[in-house]
Amino acid sequence: MRAFYVDKHIPRILLTKTLAPLWPGFVWTPLSSARVTDLPDPPLPGPDWVRVKNQCCGICASDLSLLFVRANPSVAPSALPGLSRFWLGHEVVSSVTEVGPVVRRFKVGDRVVMDSYHYGAHCQSLGIQPGCHYCAAGNHRFCVNRSEPGRRGMGGGFGDGYVAHENDVYPCPPELTPDQAMFVEPLGIAMQAVLRRPPENGEKVLVYGAGIIGLLTTMVVKALAPEAEITVMARYTHQAEMAESLGASNILRGQNAYAEVANITGGKFFTAPLNKGIVLDGFDVTYDCVGDEETLTDSLRWTRAGGAVVIIGLHMSPMKKVDLTLVWYSHVNLIGSFMHGHSEWNGKRAHDYERVIGFYQQGKFDIEGLITHRFPQKDFKEAIRVAANKGKEKAIKVVFEHG
Repeated sequence: MRAFYVDKHIPRILLTKTLAPLWPGFVWTPLSSARVTDLPDPPLPGPDWVRVKNQCCGICASDLSLLFVRANPSVAPSALPGLSRFWLGHEVVSSVTEVGPVVRRFKVGDRVVMDSYHYGAHCQSLGIQPGCHYCAAGNHRFCVNRSEPGRRGMGGGFGDGYVAHENDVYPCPPELTPDQAMFVEPLGIAMQAVLRRPPENGEKVLVYGAGIIGLLTTMVVKALAPEAEITVMARYTHQAEMAESLGASNILRGQNAYAEVANITGGKFFTAPLNKGIVLDGFDVTYDCVGDEETLTDSLRWTRAGGAVVIIGLHMSPMKKVDLTLVWYSHVNLIGSFMHGHSEWNGKRAHDYERVIGFYQQGKFDIEGLITHRFPQKDFKEAIRVAANKGKEKAIKVVFEHG
């Protein structure tokens, strides 16, 4: 089994965090926290586990964050002892090659996409009965037993395959193309986030960031509320063009953004010395798909009183310079969203993947043009380089294609 992973080895993590920004190739050296290696195929850890062979896998910003150690080891989740090895690659389509004797959801040959495996262990995979209330609701990402000792999977999407509990993968309909199937997972992230505060027709919506999650969030907003007015903050021209093709009515590019926000929303912009300002009566809802100190502060200042800011972007470092005054001063609701699971919408509770697949089948999602680069697994260094330099390379989604 070819495997790509990052170990929580503190000296190597600190060394990688220090040197990788200056020398990106350091991550491929023996002194880094990352490893690319061939491991013996493990036996299935239990009778309700499956083995899969990977077909294609997208490179996600979270994979790059782990690889280059952009996360800070002082953040809260790093305290969990169960998070010690991170298998890279979760936007992956695979086929089942082996099933345990009590597996009922799948048979050999079925096509699947990764679901909760990326979160780590949970009650079902550990064999804990009865499970915690999060697992009982199908939200394994919040399992309170995730760091308990017990069975663990092996492998990830960047490698040849992996072994996982049957509840860690999700059935993929045969009518979806491999590319559509690969996008089920990131579209599930966007679906979960948007349904944390669903837009309504006629509302003014800001999607802050036009990386792949920002673009997919735009797609989901358009599908859920076709008459919403969508504005996208885009850093690069190729991102702006794609956002417009997905239904964005307005594009922000960063220069004079506060004044532009006021113009788009009909709000009032005020500024002062030593203060870049505030927009009163701005966007109804903002989806922050970057999630750092600057974007979160802007998002709060650009959202109307009583509106909402949903944090989607992954920023695994403490944020010490975020202006949270709008949370109390203007009752802006600050909402977090992590990965995918089960959501409520129109009175129905369903898996985010179920809705994504349903929207594909209804013709509401079109992924044409989102995959800009494809690489065989053997060219992983070049694939990572391109994905890490998306502006220069005009990359949107970079994909590994396994032979």
